Amino acid sequence: MAFTERSAATRTAILDAARRRFAEDGYERATIRAIAADADIDPSMVIRYFGSKAELYAAASVIDLAVPDLGGADDAAAAYIQAFLARWETGENTAEAVLLRTAPTHPDAAARVQAIFDKEIVPALEKALPDDPAVRERAALLLSQTLGIAYGRYLLGIEPLASMDVREIAAMAAQAARVPLHNPRT
Repeated sequence: MAFTERSAATRTAILDAARRRFAEDGYERATIRAIAADADIDPSMVIRYFGSKAELYAAASVIDLAVPDLGGADDAAAAYIQAFLARWETGENTAEAVLLRTAPTHPDAAARVQAIFDKEIVPALEKALPDDPAVRERAALLLSQTLGIAYGRYLLGIEPLASMDVREIAAMAAQAARVPLHNPRT
């Protein structure tokens, strides 16, 4: 569908309203009517532009993390955490909030998180840690840590996490990732 300037503005308004509504209510509770009301349009327009709630959700949850070069092994975890949190600090996180709220109960959202992990996070860490045989596992732990930070800081507002400096969070989280583990059975 070719978009005119007016229809592009309507499409953007619908996507913005959908992202907010999905982030606040989750996939199951968000309705086309509520999204349309938030966008100040008729619900039929949502269907006209996106076809269905599932297609609207798919469009609203598209994410390109644009993971930067993470440097070497010593800096990779902190660089990733800082880049991840910078998106939340600048408000470029609406799609991430949608996924964070909906992934636990919506299989398509969980699959999107997996795809982002496979296509963006793992390759960035592989570049920073080319000789690490456990790079995929480290990437998974790093993702779990950043998702937990985002959930606690931005969605729940847990203190002191909510008021900490982003650089301090990144440094502390990266330090936690470097703590050597021991086998309690030995």
